[in-house]
Amino acid sequence: MLAGILGGLVREGKRRRTERFDQGWPVGYLAAMLPLQAARIFSLVTVLCLSSLSGLGLAEDRPGPRPEPAPSSDYPVYDRVINAKFLTSQTERVLIGRLTTTRLGPGEQDIPGQAYFRDRRPFEGGLESEMVTDFILKNSKPARLEDKFTFAVPYRFVSGDGAEEPEVSLAPIPASFLEWIQEAPPTIGILTFSRVGFTLRLDRALVYVEDNRRDGSGSGLLMLLEGRGRSWEFLDTEVLWVARPE
Repeated sequence: MLAGILGGLVREGKRRRTERFDQGWPVGYLAAMLPLQAARIFSLVTVLCLSSLSGLGLAEDRPGPRPEPAPSSDYPVYDRVINAKFLTSQTERVLIGRLTTTRLGPGEQDIPGQAYFRDRRPFEGGLESEMVTDFILKNSKPARLEDKFTFAVPYRFVSGDGAEEPEVSLAPIPASFLEWIQEAPPTIGILTFSRVGFTLRLDRALVYVEDNRRDGSGSGLLMLLEGRGRSWEFLDTEVLWVARPE
């Protein structure tokens, strides 16, 4: 763009110079016009440079694309995990990470590939290949969780900087629910989920969840569930990491 503008100015100058010499204009007139042309070129170059820098700054400040929401099919699995593994009769509120995780532990950079599952052989190698592939592909980027949880305790989403969002209130815990939660931990940190990987028949599910607590303790769990009618039941759970307060 800049080269085109400068080329046009040079051609215009040559045209005018030719016309003026042909018409008998004095050399002094050309000498007087040259500084004006130079100033005009300098002004245009300055404006173009400032515009480019301004555009670059706006591009850097512009936020990235908003993560897509997790599909409704993931929430029954999330609800079953929270109900069975984390809630107690004393639980008054649950904190949930707004975005799903793309790693399987604090030290991991991204979700592992097929080699991880082949070498580590979680659940004694009993994972269907299509479910592993589905899990890996879905967790290559974060998804946004929404207020679609149905467990009977108020909950809040927590953003990446640790700030809590407004509470989502639900009904009190029913008495019949208490028999499910005898093995749940006494306290809950911030629960961060992965996307859920499914088999082609949608009869088995693989999900990862982190429990990060304020005292620095926590754990990462990989869970395998099986669909039975409209509910999900646990087949097995593997502990991938445990952190204890210093």
